[in-house]
Amino acid sequence: MPDLVIRGGSLVTSAGPRRGDLAIEDGLIAAIAPELPPAREEIDARGFTIFPGVIDDHVHFNEPGRTDWEGAATGSRALAAGGGTLFFDMPLNSAPCTVGPEEFEQKRQALERASITDFALWGGIVPGNRDQIAELGACGVVGFKAFMSDSGLDEFPRADDVTLYEGMREAVRLGLPVSVHAESEELTKTLARRAVAAGRTGIRDYLESRPVLAEVEAIQRATLLAAETGAKLHIVHVSSGRGVLAAVQARSLGVDVSIETCPHYLFFTEDDLLLLGAVAKCAPPLRNAGVQETLWISVLEGAVDIIASDHSPSPPEMKQGSDFFRIWGGVAGVQSTLAVLLDQGHQQRGLPLEAIARLTAAAPARRFAIPGKGSIETGMDADLTLVDLAARHTLEEKHLFQKHRLTPYAWKTFRGTVRRTLLRGTTIFVDGKILTNSGGKLVRPNLTKKAPHATIGTHP
Repeated sequence: MPDLVIRGGSLVTSAGPRRGDLAIEDGLIAAIAPELPPAREEIDARGFTIFPGVIDDHVHFNEPGRTDWEGAATGSRALAAGGGTLFFDMPLNSAPCTVGPEEFEQKRQALERASITDFALWGGIVPGNRDQIAELGACGVVGFKAFMSDSGLDEFPRADDVTLYEGMREAVRLGLPVSVHAESEELTKTLARRAVAAGRTGIRDYLESRPVLAEVEAIQRATLLAAETGAKLHIVHVSSGRGVLAAVQARSLGVDVSIETCPHYLFFTEDDLLLLGAVAKCAPPLRNAGVQETLWISVLEGAVDIIASDHSPSPPEMKQGSDFFRIWGGVAGVQSTLAVLLDQGHQQRGLPLEAIARLTAAAPARRFAIPGKGSIETGMDADLTLVDLAARHTLEEKHLFQKHRLTPYAWKTFRGTVRRTLLRGTTIFVDGKILTNSGGKLVRPNLTKKAPHATIGTHP
């Protein structure tokens, strides 16, 4: 008798949704069939759509050192409430940043104490840590993150071209990918300095200082370095269709590059930034409606591989001030990724449910070689989220599980509601309530065998 059977749900597989029962034993999916025998426990999922748990490969939970900004306890709860079961924590904005093995171990211990979901860790590429990259790889990082423009933190300086080139070479030797924040430092810094010197420090001035060109130029430079070194390149938070095209062109020439965007670029435009203000400030910034539409086309056509939140919160006081350049740039949205894709993607634009599952689970599992995660198949971890596609919900501040109830998604209404999230077969969130205080485990990549859940880098 299995531990649990989930009955009658619509299971979102790589081939599309199909009705069936799902049995779970020892945290794994043991069987999928139209009708399964009884179990010790059963969940009636009739009327629900069951997705693989969201894998958010891009969050800043800021632990250790800056838990007053977020922390894994609150961040992982928000992830679970949004249907998530695994996050990859970036090497900043924790203190210390994860740029060596000692820092990795500090973060691992902190997150194992606090997180209710599974987690993986990124290492950093910064000037001066080349000799520690191999040690980070041995610790089990999923890859290495570099900034091509100012990160906003002195302790995580940007990677100049030599640093990025040499870091890529090390990553190739280890078989691990390199992700980059792709914006031109020369363009963004010069344009920002001119604006500030002229006393132009408003929202429109900030937008003008970070044009789409800055993103495109940096993507082209990063892909050139990846082509030269043979690196697996991952471009994070691409904000424009032109940025996607630059990466796709490199892909057509044989560069191993994957493309990630974020839900806030698909949900908000620069007009929303002018209305909402600092809560919606990010880098790259929100774009105009025309640029957003080209990005949606890239998603619908399959050119974008992964959608992740880039959850980057801060205390409210860091989102205040008259100088928009000095205000902290980061969107807090880890709870809303799936909601945006269901509402704006599936309901409004016809994005297939299996495409949502690929973008949020199967593709990150494959790209980063995460074993046992990312799809609804026998033998896989029973990481699942049950969604009522017919239910509308308005995200009120009282519904937020993040540390600071500061998000541009507040009071937005979405079609499609997460009802339950299971991690390895155990319910961690149900009907607005968190049911656990611990249980998250470190996940390391399996570089010897990749799970065949998604195709990366073959879209036209």
